[in-house]
Amino acid sequence: MSRAMFDLLVQGLWETLVMTGVSGALSFVIGLPLALILVTTDRDGIFQNLALNRVLGLVVNALRSVPFIILLVAVIPLTRLITGSAIGIAAAIVPLTIAAAPYYARVAEVSLREVDRALIDAARAMGATRWTILREVLIPEALPGIVSGFTVTLVTLIGASAMAGAVGAGGLGDIAIRYGYQRFETAVMLAVVAILIVMVAGLQWAGDSLARRIDKR
Repeated sequence: MSRAMFDLLVQGLWETLVMTGVSGALSFVIGLPLALILVTTDRDGIFQNLALNRVLGLVVNALRSVPFIILLVAVIPLTRLITGSAIGIAAAIVPLTIAAAPYYARVAEVSLREVDRALIDAARAMGATRWTILREVLIPEALPGIVSGFTVTLVTLIGASAMAGAVGAGGLGDIAIRYGYQRFETAVMLAVVAILIVMVAGLQWAGDSLARRIDKR
């Protein structure tokens, strides 16, 4: 492999890390509050509001049901409005976030619903406010699952960022398409696949280790 191709792979790796990191952070900031609202506004929730719960649930399900490649094209007008362009790293972050935030919301929701109801009832019996229950009981008890779910979301984003590369977003996916597929450079394709495998394995290991450490506290 030439020096120029090596430098291109390094650049692609950096672009993939940026896309995944920024969209992952935005997905966490958006997705976790969505999950908390879905759990706490449901029937017998500490902020029960069934109308809000049903509407929000429909919106989340609607966004999750759209295949990413279709979503990527469908939100181009919004992407241009926000970033001024439909191609590039910044443009890819918009559809990646829109796709990942509702996905993470549902994953985090599962962890929040697994919190023992008896703990919430006990906190209520001791006079804890609803916000105190949310902050001191619900989130801490579900934290290992929240972290594990975020790890899964980041892994999914790595794959989605590679797919975004097929439409000019840059990153490793763009290199794999332009050089590995269109120019039949097998070594490049294998290099991209190897890098993605290492990224996913390393991220999964780090996320699982953090979740276990939190769970032992």
